[in-house]
Amino acid sequence: MDSPHFGVGSGAKGSAADHLAYITRQGKHSARGDLGATGYGNMPGWAQADPSRLWQASDKYERKNGSRFRSFTIGLPNCLTTEQLEALAWEQARRLAGNKPFQFALHLSRSTLSGEFNPHVHIMICDRVPDEFDRSPEQMFRRYDRAHPERGGCKKDSGGMSHERLKEKLIEQRARAIATSNEALAQHGHDLRFDHRSLRERGLTREPERHLGPKRVNALSEDERKAFVRRRQDKD
Repeated sequence: MDSPHFGVGSGAKGSAADHLAYITRQGKHSARGDLGATGYGNMPGWAQADPSRLWQASDKYERKNGSRFRSFTIGLPNCLTTEQLEALAWEQARRLAGNKPFQFALHLSRSTLSGEFNPHVHIMICDRVPDEFDRSPEQMFRRYDRAHPERGGCKKDSGGMSHERLKEKLIEQRARAIATSNEALAQHGHDLRFDHRSLRERGLTREPERHLGPKRVNALSEDERKAFVRRRQDKD
């Protein structure tokens, strides 16, 4: 079966707190009513009780052109129970983050296009890799000092990577996320499996489906929505 949606992004200055509010359905987003679960891990000591402090510090202290966070959106199997989806969301977040600070939110929503159950997890990851040194919020986001690491900030995981290596890493992350979902499907007795390979790698000639997003879907007419759903069903 085709792989689920796997979206990746990064946060510009001032966007971390807003993105956190969106995925955890706080403030103006609270009325959506689709929040299934949230969680976090690997936080520095000063953010253990309140993980939002990490993202606030990233907004404030990260270097001017540095990304404040990495964001991942991963579609999850809609045949799993709520409890199974929550466990899978935790596993997706832990595997993608490794030892880096992360926070996630599980959304149990319905597709804007077809009304189909559309569970997915949003994951925020800080690229600053923890080490043995205790740092204040401000120092954590300073430039890394290779000669004297205790004087600088935490090393950035993506620092110095070439464009080619970043692309390779993205492919690896996508394959890992799909493998994690397939493991959950097998664990809970489902025959369904996702395929991480591209259409070309599987010998298929059809065009990949675009991820429209709610804004584009809302702009479609009723006839356009029905035609889009029919094309999707034909592919399946």
